[in-house]
Amino acid sequence: MAPRPGLAATVSMQVTDDDTACAYHSGDVEVLATPRVVALAEEASIKAIEGSLEKGTTTVGYRVQFDHLAPIVPGATVQAEATLEAVEGKRLTFRVSVTDTHGGLVAAGRITRVSVERKRFMEKAKGA
Repeated sequence: MAPRPGLAATVSMQVTDDDTACAYHSGDVEVLATPRVVALAEEASIKAIEGSLEKGTTTVGYRVQFDHLAPIVPGATVQAEATLEAVEGKRLTFRVSVTDTHGGLVAAGRITRVSVERKRFMEKAKGA
């Protein structure tokens, strides 16, 4: 079964001190770091297509278009949802959103991933 629009998944996490902008060196405030928000959204996108890729194939990040809209402090829980919006050849584009436990929008955007043959990709990465 190939990836098809409409596949979706949700992941959640409780924010810890290790997830803050201070810990990620992406700012000097103790709130959820933008890179960590992006990573959570990517996790949801990967989970959405789990089991739909051919054997030996994976996806890698290609483009992130993201708005981080609200600060979240450690102890809070956030949830990322990704829905596969379009499949264009090897490019998979996901609509992503991150919300807090009250349904407030924390971040939203699109993530594009590219399907690659894992072995060949790693050989190229290693310079082989």
